[in-house]
Amino acid sequence: MVSPSIAAVLGGRRVEALKGSSGLVLELSDGVVVTVSGDFRLTGRSTVEHFYPTLGLTPSRDLLGLVGSRVTRAETTPAGGLDLSFSSGSTLSVPPDGAYRPWSASDRDGLLFTATPYGYLTG
Repeated sequence: MVSPSIAAVLGGRRVEALKGSSGLVLELSDGVVVTVSGDFRLTGRSTVEHFYPTLGLTPSRDLLGLVGSRVTRAETTPAGGLDLSFSSGSTLSVPPDGAYRPWSASDRDGLLFTATPYGYLTG
């Protein structure tokens, strides 16, 4: 059985809510959740913001602007990073981190993807 790609699972989903404190939680349509616990970058049309969740996370205007947008591209890097592009024009990039899971995607049934090289499906 061929597992679906992260692009197939996340692509087209709408950002329903965004939460932040010690990490970033993107609640997507149909109960899919992307959790970012590592450092990440948000690139907008004319801005680049860097976030460090271990220092606390206060969502910026551009980050809050993801709510209501759709995931237009989702892919992992060979080293286990995550890149998400949104219909708002922003791109969220999470670099790989060998010490822990800097990101994960899950649904109501549990973990779907995590920060392993090539974004392997975990279940």
